Amino acid sequence: MKYIFAAVLALGTVASFSAAEAAGGCGPGWYRGPYGGCQPMRRAVVVRPAPVYVAPPVVVVRPAPRVCPYGTVWRGGACRRVIVY
Repeated sequence: MKYIFAAVLALGTVASFSAAEAAGGCGPGWYRGPYGGCQPMRRAVVVRPAPVYVAPPVVVVRPAPRVCPYGTVWRGGACRRVIVY
């Protein structure tokens, strides 16, 4: 029973709001000013979209890989033979 009562109370509260309460009690076409008084809505505020900037692609410069002949490895700044025991 208490759940039904709470639901009816909540629905009654939500259903009792009108445009005047939503506008701060001033009514349609008016709004609350900084000191609490009702002021008319003067003009529409037009917000223009922000400009779109396209960044250039990032260029990554990488040195060419060291290629040593078969049977050698890159060590100490040069191609060295692989010693197999």
